[in-house]
Amino acid sequence: MKQYKILVINPGSTSTKLSLFVNEEHQFTTDVFHDSSVLKTFATINDQLDYRMEVVDKFILDNQIDLHDIDAIAARGGPSYSVSGGTYEIKDQLIQDTRDSKGGLYHSSMLGVQMAKRIHDTYGGRMFMSDPTVVDEYSDLARVTGIDGIYRRAICHALNLKTVARKHAHSMHKKYEDLNLIVCHIDGGITITAHEKGKMIDGNDGGGGDGPFTPTRMGSIAITDVVRYLWDKPKEEMMNLCSCTGGLSNYFGTSNSTEIHKLVEQRDPKAVRVWNAMIYQVCKSIGSMATVLHGKVDGILLTGGLMRFQDVYHQIYERCGWIAPISVYPGEYEQEALAINALRVLLNEEEVKEYTGKPVWDGFE
Repeated sequence: MKQYKILVINPGSTSTKLSLFVNEEHQFTTDVFHDSSVLKTFATINDQLDYRMEVVDKFILDNQIDLHDIDAIAARGGPSYSVSGGTYEIKDQLIQDTRDSKGGLYHSSMLGVQMAKRIHDTYGGRMFMSDPTVVDEYSDLARVTGIDGIYRRAICHALNLKTVARKHAHSMHKKYEDLNLIVCHIDGGITITAHEKGKMIDGNDGGGGDGPFTPTRMGSIAITDVVRYLWDKPKEEMMNLCSCTGGLSNYFGTSNSTEIHKLVEQRDPKAVRVWNAMIYQVCKSIGSMATVLHGKVDGILLTGGLMRFQDVYHQIYERCGWIAPISVYPGEYEQEALAINALRVLLNEEEVKEYTGKPVWDGFE
């Protein structure tokens, strides 16, 4: 079997994660944390591109990696127009639509395909994205808002959420398409999603200010409060509150969850109150997804970086354990999923999809 070399690029709200795979075998990984105090010095997320590329260059140098024979670059997809699930070839239209945030999300995932292009221009290799943040499988009822013509968007950590759902189904000797699951990505961003028989039919738009507040995002607040406190603020400042300067960052001046949790362990009153309120809001969202599934929930799956803290699990279990069995998948599985999906295309085991430049759903008739 040919040995395919695959570089994985995954920019998150608080980190840039890079991995090198040869076929399915992991070779190197680096996960560089970016504090919100640094990221907010950039006017826009697109302005972070050069800064983030420095991480790639250092990774290549530190690990003495020769990428001149690279076969594929697998990058996290961002806010292009909405797409169905699958693996897509990264081309100019996709890059431009992602940079322009045609999907309406303002999030660091918009850097993934741009970083892939930078690597491709230097070393070559095919470029792919899989299950980007704008995978849209919503039910019609999940789309409707109280304003005619404005619809809820399907925006979440689709890649990790779907990968964890499939892993869990496999562990139960079942298919993803056989189960009803509530899958929660709990990290710098938090998305809580309902999966019905293999389709992600509802969830919160975390990057748009919907759902629980997070280490970097302000979460849901009343529109009257937006008008009262944020209306005269620059657009960029309001957008940044949804992506990198809201939530814990806004309270503590940092999005470093480890440092904030130390304050929680020391019983700092403010830290305890804000931290527990974040988990409380996660539990409320899990409850709402249970109603979406008519209470027929086969499991609640918890994944993401914050699951390294035991109190997160315990508080969710206390409030939500009655809904369904809870399983924890700490960290995330995006790196291996991106690599394996790219490999399947290279081996002709999966047909690569073509980005159309049109949303997969564009309103009711």
